[in-house]
Amino acid sequence: MEAGRSAGGFRGLSRTVLVVGWVSLFTDVSSEMIVPILPLFLTTVLHVQTATIGLIEGIAESTVSILKLFSGWLSDRIGRRKPLMIVGYGLSNLVKPLFALSTTWGQVLAIRFADRFGKGVRGAPRDALIADTTPQQDRGRAFGFHRAMDTLGAAAGPFLAFWILSQFAGDYRAVFWVSAIPGVLAVILLIFFLKERTGEQAGGERSWPTISFRNQNRRFISFTFAATLFAIGNSSDAFLILRAQDAGMEPAQIPLAYFAFNLTYSLLAMPAGILSDRIGRRSVLVAGYLIFAAIYLGFAFADQPAWIWALFLVYGVYYAATEGIQKAYIADLVPAGQRGTAIGTFNAVTGLAALPASLLAGTLWQTFGATAAFAVSSLLALLAAALLVALRI
Repeated sequence: MEAGRSAGGFRGLSRTVLVVGWVSLFTDVSSEMIVPILPLFLTTVLHVQTATIGLIEGIAESTVSILKLFSGWLSDRIGRRKPLMIVGYGLSNLVKPLFALSTTWGQVLAIRFADRFGKGVRGAPRDALIADTTPQQDRGRAFGFHRAMDTLGAAAGPFLAFWILSQFAGDYRAVFWVSAIPGVLAVILLIFFLKERTGEQAGGERSWPTISFRNQNRRFISFTFAATLFAIGNSSDAFLILRAQDAGMEPAQIPLAYFAFNLTYSLLAMPAGILSDRIGRRSVLVAGYLIFAAIYLGFAFADQPAWIWALFLVYGVYYAATEGIQKAYIADLVPAGQRGTAIGTFNAVTGLAALPASLLAGTLWQTFGATAAFAVSSLLALLAAALLVALRI
């Protein structure tokens, strides 16, 4: 079957989209085994403070977004997405098990940086490939499917982490080692099962990419500005995990709460994408921003594990209403030969906000307490939602 042809059983989805979905699923099983326990490892084993965790996460996430600018441009330039995806997925899945050997926060930062470097290399080419092989009327469905598969893996990862912690007496390093297995499976799938036809993409610009909106339309520029304002308040999920611990949740239970969040996200991602195909992307995104504001306000005042469980469940609704839909919206706003570059530009601009966002949250937490950190994030999300409505993007 050709890469761009629709596969049976999933109307509107190409075989390429299906394979990419499975690759993302296994990669996220590996990644999300680590995510809900890494902040706990840093605080309880390495004794790192919240401001330092904000620095680690901010650098890591900013790296992802800046690299997406270059990888998206390069994939447009060479007319191929798969080689960059192999480099990106391969690097991330190679270095993640090395967390098991780390003894200082500097080592964790280096490994986290390499992992996010790989994600930055693969992200924009992968998203552009999905857009390239899907007609506009089905893009919400395609990106929703991808997010659903990605997040199904993200749900399985914390569950596996919980099981390993229960079997190995809370040994975080055992989780890091086992995470290598699904990572290897993801790379094998990508290399041997993803078929990409060459020569389909336009060549794009020859000059090096920059963070610039020259020749871009007003709607794309306005949307990027609103999303960046939102991103300044959207600090690392590491702070949600630390908040769960502060509220009295047992460390071994936190991966289960993260599992519940990812399961909700996985179940709702594709329906949310289909809804955006029908009623418009902006309406769904505004709803997602408002849900985020309510969730972070809840985290600001939550002091019981039961509240944490409820907030993590609703957090999955926010992700379903925003993550894949933002990418589909950008694909709608720019022509085919510029999609990799546009997605990379968007991710670079919003991703640059990840460093100040996590530093702000960590510093506010360390100085004024968790309530202040989450309340400021909630306010910024409300302002971003109002901007989306006011500008009629």
